[in-house]
Amino acid sequence: MSLPSPEPATSVSSAPVLRQIKDLPGPRAWPIIGNLLQVTPQRIHQDVEQWCRRFGPLMRMYFGPRQVLVVADHHTVHAVLRERPGSFRRPSITAKISAELGGLPNVFIAEGADWRNQRRMVMAGFAPKPIRAYFPSLVNVALRLQRRWQTAADQHRPIDLSTDLKRYTVDIIAGLAFGQDVNTLEAGDNVIQQHLDRILPGIARRSLSIVPYWRYFKLPQDRRLEHSSAALRNEVYALVEQARQSMQANPGLRDKPSNLLQAMIAAADQPDSGVDNDTVAGNVSTMLLAGEDTTANTIAWLLYLLNRNPHTLQKTVMEIRQLAPDCAGFTLEQMDALVYLDAAVQEAMRLKPVGPFMPLEAIVDTVIEDVRVPKGSLVWCVMRHDSVDEKHFPNPQAFEPERWLAQAQDKQVSSPFGSGPRTCPGRYLALLEIKVAVAMLLSRFEISSVDTADGQEAQELMAFVMSPVGLRMRLKTADAATAAS
Repeated sequence: MSLPSPEPATSVSSAPVLRQIKDLPGPRAWPIIGNLLQVTPQRIHQDVEQWCRRFGPLMRMYFGPRQVLVVADHHTVHAVLRERPGSFRRPSITAKISAELGGLPNVFIAEGADWRNQRRMVMAGFAPKPIRAYFPSLVNVALRLQRRWQTAADQHRPIDLSTDLKRYTVDIIAGLAFGQDVNTLEAGDNVIQQHLDRILPGIARRSLSIVPYWRYFKLPQDRRLEHSSAALRNEVYALVEQARQSMQANPGLRDKPSNLLQAMIAAADQPDSGVDNDTVAGNVSTMLLAGEDTTANTIAWLLYLLNRNPHTLQKTVMEIRQLAPDCAGFTLEQMDALVYLDAAVQEAMRLKPVGPFMPLEAIVDTVIEDVRVPKGSLVWCVMRHDSVDEKHFPNPQAFEPERWLAQAQDKQVSSPFGSGPRTCPGRYLALLEIKVAVAMLLSRFEISSVDTADGQEAQELMAFVMSPVGLRMRLKTADAATAAS
């Protein structure tokens, strides 16, 4: 393939001759279907990671006839991510599928000037100041979770971690985003949550499908997906309208909004804001979609790893009971002081990142290392490669939070929130949610077990994010003497 000499967008080798993607090592591909039958969608992240260990951190694979450049070296991954949104975007198939489902504009799929306008609006709501103002409400949600788990402990019954932690995160995001106390922890499933649980896995499934069959006939799962997408959109538009009515009744909310939705509306109504009502609704939907599974699954993985490492669990418990012994009295200063818990969170995200890969699409002809990357090429960034390599982490498969307390540790090797201009805007909120939930749990309870139903190692399931399969937790109330010690 003959292409004009591109301007380098990422780290470029000094070699005078550039390779093409097809020249790289990689698994043997079949005609037409490429490597698609050699991967399992539910564990595609592990399949590609295994190929990288075999063929190296710069390799090729094929999705159907389309070639994909796989990048696993963390320096190169960071270089690619720094070039967003100028040289790379999320794959256009994601935006196309979202549009087919009636998806609204949002910062997740926006590009160029649209992304910049939306990013400013979203970052204003996710800044530390508004989240700190919301902290008492966050603690109230944690207290509800504590009451729910106290009942489970008293009744000696197992806790479905995925279900309870998703309710916890939905309640927090709903309160912060649009000021509504949905209270799924005590009132049961919320209509919005039911739709959230279908949409992201459905988009992921369609994105990896060899044939877009749903454009010609619908399976029951497709009809459910499209119903949920339309229902969520209607629910969010109703919330936007309610917020506008509140702001009309109380004009002071434009200057001092009480939640993120009001802040977004105020920003959208500014001259030359570049955003409108659809954009506001789209970003509220995205916050709910992106914030539910990611944080809930991270907490679940952390509890699983702590339980499998009793010495580390005990150190975490001791820190929490010394510095933050009572959930009802939690303060931000206490959460900031939990440095060992923070290290445990970082270690859990290193071993079990809920986003173990990031697919991108080149929007200009460019070069990655010494490989020519034509416009339109897919680039698959492996986020869990160097982070579990002994060259960067001694004893890499071990769960050792202490490594994050060492000054010499390169914190760029593991990037669970991404990197570059499009780093996850919800990072601060997510870390706070995690620390509050775990501190609430370990200040009040002792963990009897965190296991799968068959007692085997928890399997990784890839939908839109990577989750543990079937984790159940059993608790008992810590006696007063133990909790105080």
